[in-house]
Amino acid sequence: MERMANPNPPENTIVVEKENNITLIGINRPKVRNAIDSLTGRKLSAAIADFETDPKADVGVLHGIGGSFCSGYDLGELAGEQDPQQVQSIVHNPEGVMGPTRRMIRKPLVCAISGYCVAGGLELALMCDLRVMEENAVLGFFNRRFGVPLIDGGTVRLPALIGLSRALDLILTGRTVSAKEALEIGLVNRVVAVGAGLGQAYNLAMSIAKYPQLCIRHDRDAAYYGAFSAESFEQALEREATDVSVELLQEAKAGADKFRQGIGRGGSFSGIKERKLADWERAEMKHESKL
Repeated sequence: MERMANPNPPENTIVVEKENNITLIGINRPKVRNAIDSLTGRKLSAAIADFETDPKADVGVLHGIGGSFCSGYDLGELAGEQDPQQVQSIVHNPEGVMGPTRRMIRKPLVCAISGYCVAGGLELALMCDLRVMEENAVLGFFNRRFGVPLIDGGTVRLPALIGLSRALDLILTGRTVSAKEALEIGLVNRVVAVGAGLGQAYNLAMSIAKYPQLCIRHDRDAAYYGAFSAESFEQALEREATDVSVELLQEAKAGADKFRQGIGRGGSFSGIKERKLADWERAEMKHESKL
């Protein structure tokens, strides 16, 4: 028996692409400025989990398709839900509503911010390690206007990034934050031209992915542990040292051998293909050459 094709196939709301050792994860609901409903949030969690377990993937790039990164949680779903228990089950998802926002991502993740990155969308951006923002993009906790609380890590991660006083300013007022201010206060790491966000985020991911990854992950994990989990300065230092594995030491020895052979001393690395440098990378190299 032949099956009739579904005239309304399910929307592909999360799009995953793989290039070299970089995984690009795109939110694809442009008609609602990439607002995330509960189903899309679960799909995003699954996509990031797949990236984390993929042995060929070292760095991820999270971005929005169609002009905006993410306008937050889809309030249309919340307004249309009549069952309070169903709403509560969505809110209490252990992973998070917007995606895997209630845990630490196990590999570096770069966020490409374009258009609107507001409310829960800003919480998604804060979940990432680094943020590249287009110069006309908009940040802000716009959920403040509608009485919707932050439940995807915004109140935890933002103070750690920019300090409690500045974080409270953004959380309590829900005001708009420009790219210039976001860079000045450390909320984003790079500001780039309109339309260049994804490309520059990919370049930034490549600048991380070209290095030995066991070392990258050890240092990243140690930094997060010291910032969020350690009970004391001494405990953070102890964790930094005790988490050095035999495999990491072997990787370090291989790097030391290359250094002894003269590889990498002038900024070149064995097996690394030449590529066009990002604007911020070129500026950094120019600055370093003057020192």
